[in-house]
Amino acid sequence: MKLIHKPDDLINGDRKACLAIGMFDGVHLGHQQVLRQAIEDSHRHEARSVAVTFDRHPATVIAPGRAPALLQTRAQRLHAIESLGIDAALLIKFDKAFSCKPGAEFVRELADGFGTIHSICVGVNFAFGHKRDGNVDLLRTLGQALSFHVHGLRAVSLDGQAVSSTRIRDAVRDGRLDDAGQMLGRTFAIEGTVIEGERQGRELGFPTANLNTDGLVLPPNGVYAAHARLGQETHRAVLNIGLRPTLASPEPALQVEAHLLDFNGELYGQALEIELVERLRDEQRFGSTDELATQISRDIERARTLF
Repeated sequence: MKLIHKPDDLINGDRKACLAIGMFDGVHLGHQQVLRQAIEDSHRHEARSVAVTFDRHPATVIAPGRAPALLQTRAQRLHAIESLGIDAALLIKFDKAFSCKPGAEFVRELADGFGTIHSICVGVNFAFGHKRDGNVDLLRTLGQALSFHVHGLRAVSLDGQAVSSTRIRDAVRDGRLDDAGQMLGRTFAIEGTVIEGERQGRELGFPTANLNTDGLVLPPNGVYAAHARLGQETHRAVLNIGLRPTLASPEPALQVEAHLLDFNGELYGQALEIELVERLRDEQRFGSTDELATQISRDIERARTLF
């Protein structure tokens, strides 16, 4: 997949573009339907399929106080889009100036930049442009004027309810990871950059990789069996999410830390994706660090039985 930052970065020649537009947080089953429609159109009409998305959630600019925690990092989102077979992704910088752009102007600029658009694929409730002045009806009107087709696809339903990023976030926060996975079409995973920690895990005999997960939705505090992906490698792991109540700290802060089984090496500064396999237990306070170390050993042994 080619990553571009403006439409004319994609050299089309005489090939048309088939666009799928959206934030696509989670790249869930509904998003996949929209993206696959663009891919199918591109195959039928000898065009290029392009996902049009944004570098941050629009709410972080328009209404920062209401911006949701995200299901994925930008890298995860782009990787999930690429895995579907899309040809290119246009990553638009969503800033204050862009937020003031009327919907019709946004679409006309896409048409000018790509040269020729064969189709635009969105969810049926898709809204865009300044103060959300654009919708599927406006797209159809512009399509008639600019000679492109519009697919306004209905939401995918699961258990009688529409699949949405909001619904998946709620499932993750509630610890309903199987439900989240069904709506995502894959196992829920957390990605973060490995940052410097207090090295208390190492002192206990179980070194951990501390992840920066700022801005991401997280499941309930506790201990989880997991798979840790580092580049092209996958390692078995035990993940802890919580305040580490046994380890004294004047200002307890939420920690997301993974102990990779049978692994030796430096991880600082690298991106680590943690795919959650099963919840092992709640977070607990132990009477001593020795008791904690004993429990961690039990957690590791139980995790090994699950892989």
